[in-house]
Amino acid sequence: MSLLERLFGSARPAPERETADGDTDTVRRIVGELEALDPATARYLAAFAYILSRVAHADLDISPEETVKMEEILRDLGHLPPEQAVLVVQIAKSQKTLFGGTENFLVTREFKEIATREQREELVDCLFAVSAADDAISVTEEEEIRRIATELGFDHRDYVDARSRYSDYRDVIRGL
Repeated sequence: MSLLERLFGSARPAPERETADGDTDTVRRIVGELEALDPATARYLAAFAYILSRVAHADLDISPEETVKMEEILRDLGHLPPEQAVLVVQIAKSQKTLFGGTENFLVTREFKEIATREQREELVDCLFAVSAADDAISVTEEEEIRRIATELGFDHRDYVDARSRYSDYRDVIRGL
């Protein structure tokens, strides 16, 4: 059985869809792996992990350093055991690679609906941390974080405030 078959049940995953309660296939898939947690926490972590992978994949490559940082964030903030954090990150990365274009906005909108402002601010900070994990934040990654911050309801000033903590990692600054 191939990895895709184990992850999705068949070699060709079904197209993503949104249910009446707002859940997407991506979030439901990761939630299924977190069944030991209460459903609201699992849903939150599923969306959080997917959005982390969204920015990690912005440059079309998720580096090993970015993967390790995502796992660390899920262990620390999500209070997940290491093996569960690895599994959630791997599923989120796979889902992002397979369905990214159609799922990006849906998952981010879902996260915005279930998270507090403080949790959304924490996510934006984590997006910069993931991007900086390989010691450089590319312009492409910055633009993706800006797009996500806007989808989460933040204005440009909020985005710039979050970005300022990571100025030393920004490629655009290093090039000057």
